[in-house]
Amino acid sequence: PAWPGAPLFLYAVSLRVSPSENMVNVPKTKNTFCAKCKKHTKHKVTQYKKSQESPCSQGRRRYDRKQSGFGGQTKPIFHKKAKTTKKIVLSLTCAECKRRDQKVLKRCKTFQLGAEKKVRGAAPVFSI
Repeated sequence: PAWPGAPLFLYAVSLRVSPSENMVNVPKTKNTFCAKCKKHTKHKVTQYKKSQESPCSQGRRRYDRKQSGFGGQTKPIFHKKAKTTKKIVLSLTCAECKRRDQKVLKRCKTFQLGAEKKVRGAAPVFSI
Protein backbone atom coordinates (compact mmCIF):
# COMPACT_ATOMS: atom_id res chain seq x y z
CA PRO A 1 0.00 0.00 0.00
CA ALA A 2 0.97 3.59 -0.61
CA TRP A 3 0.38 4.41 3.07
CA PRO A 4 -0.57 2.38 6.12
CA GLY A 5 -4.22 1.43 5.96
CA ALA A 6 -4.58 2.32 2.26
CA PRO A 7 -7.42 0.42 0.58
CA LEU A 8 -6.31 -2.54 -1.50
CA PHE A 9 -8.89 -1.97 -4.25
CA LEU A 10 -6.64 0.80 -5.62
CA TYR A 11 -4.30 -1.93 -6.81
CA ALA A 12 -6.88 -4.26 -8.33
CA VAL A 13 -6.12 -5.03 -11.96
CA SER A 14 -9.04 -4.95 -14.35
CA LEU A 15 -9.45 -8.32 -16.06
CA ARG A 16 -12.40 -7.36 -18.22
CA VAL A 17 -12.32 -8.40 -21.86
CA SER A 18 -11.97 -5.43 -24.18
CA PRO A 19 -15.16 -4.56 -26.12
CA SER A 20 -13.48 -5.31 -29.46
CA GLU A 21 -13.29 -9.02 -28.57
CA ASN A 22 -16.93 -9.33 -27.52
CA MET A 23 -19.79 -10.73 -29.53
CA VAL A 24 -22.84 -8.47 -29.45
CA ASN A 25 -26.36 -9.91 -29.79
CA VAL A 26 -29.26 -7.43 -30.13
CA PRO A 27 -32.99 -8.34 -30.20
CA LYS A 28 -35.00 -7.44 -33.32
CA THR A 29 -37.53 -5.35 -31.38
CA LYS A 30 -36.95 -2.90 -28.55
CA ASN A 31 -39.27 -0.85 -26.38
CA THR A 32 -37.74 2.64 -26.31
CA PHE A 33 -38.69 6.33 -26.33
CA CYS A 34 -39.99 7.90 -29.57
CA ALA A 35 -39.47 11.67 -29.75
CA LYS A 36 -42.35 12.13 -32.21
CA CYS A 37 -44.92 10.08 -30.23
CA LYS A 38 -43.51 11.48 -26.94
CA LYS A 39 -43.77 8.06 -25.28
CA HIS A 40 -42.16 4.64 -25.16
CA THR A 41 -43.18 2.49 -28.13
CA LYS A 42 -42.04 -0.69 -29.83
CA HIS A 43 -39.17 -0.09 -32.26
CA LYS A 44 -37.96 -2.39 -35.01
CA VAL A 45 -34.18 -2.73 -34.84
CA THR A 46 -32.07 -3.07 -38.01
CA GLN A 47 -28.39 -2.57 -38.71
CA TYR A 48 -27.57 0.65 -40.57
CA LYS A 49 -26.19 0.11 -44.04
CA LYS A 50 -24.58 2.85 -46.10
CA SER A 51 -26.58 3.72 -49.22
CA GLN A 52 -25.09 3.92 -52.70
CA GLU A 53 -23.09 7.08 -53.33
CA SER A 54 -24.86 9.63 -55.51
CA PRO A 55 -22.94 10.30 -58.76
CA CYS A 56 -24.19 13.89 -58.94
CA SER A 57 -23.28 15.07 -55.41
CA GLN A 58 -21.02 18.13 -55.24
CA GLY A 59 -18.04 16.22 -53.84
CA ARG A 60 -18.26 13.51 -56.51
CA ARG A 61 -18.58 16.10 -59.31
CA ARG A 62 -15.57 18.03 -57.96
CA TYR A 63 -13.47 14.85 -57.64
CA ASP A 64 -14.37 13.63 -61.15
CA ARG A 65 -13.56 17.07 -62.64
CA LYS A 66 -10.18 17.11 -60.90
CA GLN A 67 -9.37 13.53 -61.96
CA SER A 68 -10.22 14.09 -65.64
CA GLY A 69 -7.45 14.73 -68.13
CA PHE A 70 -3.74 14.11 -67.70
CA GLY A 71 -1.87 14.10 -64.40
CA GLY A 72 -2.76 10.80 -62.78
CA GLN A 73 -4.19 10.44 -59.27
CA THR A 74 -4.76 13.92 -57.83
CA LYS A 75 -5.94 13.18 -54.30
CA PRO A 76 -4.38 10.84 -51.70
CA ILE A 77 -5.74 7.30 -51.34
CA PHE A 78 -5.70 6.10 -47.71
CA HIS A 79 -3.77 2.84 -47.20
CA LYS A 80 -2.61 2.83 -43.54
CA LYS A 81 -5.69 1.10 -42.10
CA ALA A 82 -5.27 0.59 -38.34
CA LYS A 83 -8.72 -0.43 -37.07
CA THR A 84 -9.86 -4.06 -37.16
CA THR A 85 -13.48 -3.33 -36.19
CA LYS A 86 -16.21 -0.84 -37.03
CA LYS A 87 -18.68 0.85 -34.73
CA ILE A 88 -22.12 -0.74 -35.04
CA VAL A 89 -24.98 1.64 -35.89
CA LEU A 90 -28.54 0.52 -35.18
CA SER A 91 -31.53 1.96 -37.01
CA LEU A 92 -34.59 2.10 -34.74
CA THR A 93 -37.98 2.43 -36.51
CA CYS A 94 -41.03 3.34 -34.42
CA ALA A 95 -43.90 0.89 -34.99
CA GLU A 96 -46.56 3.62 -34.60
CA CYS A 97 -45.27 6.68 -36.50
CA LYS A 98 -42.41 5.06 -38.54
CA ARG A 99 -39.90 7.66 -37.31
CA ARG A 100 -36.30 6.46 -37.60
CA ASP A 101 -33.54 7.07 -35.07
CA GLN A 102 -29.96 5.87 -35.08
CA LYS A 103 -28.05 4.51 -32.10
CA VAL A 104 -24.30 3.91 -32.11
CA LEU A 105 -22.92 0.90 -30.24
CA LYS A 106 -19.33 0.24 -29.22
CA ARG A 107 -16.85 -1.54 -31.44
CA CYS A 108 -17.14 -5.32 -31.72
CA LYS A 109 -15.74 -8.09 -33.86
CA THR A 110 -19.00 -9.98 -34.38
CA PHE A 111 -22.53 -8.58 -34.33
CA GLN A 112 -25.76 -10.58 -34.41
CA LEU A 113 -29.30 -9.30 -34.74
CA GLY A 114 -32.05 -11.39 -33.15
CA ALA A 115 -30.00 -14.52 -32.45
CA GLU A 116 -30.99 -16.84 -29.61
CA LYS A 117 -29.54 -15.96 -26.21
CA LYS A 118 -26.99 -18.37 -24.78
CA VAL A 119 -27.91 -19.63 -21.32
CA ARG A 120 -25.06 -20.14 -18.87
CA GLY A 121 -24.74 -23.65 -17.46
CA ALA A 122 -27.23 -25.12 -19.93
CA ALA A 123 -26.44 -28.49 -21.44
CA PRO A 124 -25.50 -28.35 -25.14
CA VAL A 125 -28.27 -29.51 -27.48
CA PHE A 126 -27.23 -31.72 -30.38
CA SER A 127 -29.65 -32.33 -33.23
CA ILE A 128 -29.13 -35.20 -35.68
